[in-house]
Amino acid sequence: MSGTTRLENANPLIFERSGERVVTAEEEDESLADPIDDREIFDILTAASINDPEHPLSLEELNVVEQVRVRVDDSESTVSVEFTPTIPHCSMATLIGLSIKVKLLRSLPHRFKIDVHITPGSHASEDAVNKQLADKERVAAALENTQLLEVVNQCLSSRTAGLA
Repeated sequence: MSGTTRLENANPLIFERSGERVVTAEEEDESLADPIDDREIFDILTAASINDPEHPLSLEELNVVEQVRVRVDDSESTVSVEFTPTIPHCSMATLIGLSIKVKLLRSLPHRFKIDVHITPGSHASEDAVNKQLADKERVAAALENTQLLEVVNQCLSSRTAGLA
């Protein structure tokens, strides 16, 4: 096919999505303190389906994000998310990490320090990608780039039926 971009991972493995979490009466009671936990962060990342930049699939369906790779310390106001690209040389890894970080920045109270990084040993350029995602100035500059911000927003938007 001329004029089309070749996918890096044309046939990714697709995983089953996790079920919705049962909300308890205590969690719905606004008068009780409800600390943010690992599952709540995972829900933020998966309920709105952060989309893969190459495929009409969510990061959860591709097993890029998993609840076991989310760590929260509400008392210390820290969130750490490891993500695993589908292939070791994924050129979209930085964009995926940036999309995860932006989703959390937009969803969480400003008191939280957010760390998004690649699962150790899962990517050829792990150190370089992690360095970019950890650099506040680089992340801020990336989000000032209107074209890049548009791509991030597309990853964070719901897929339409026409994209299959």
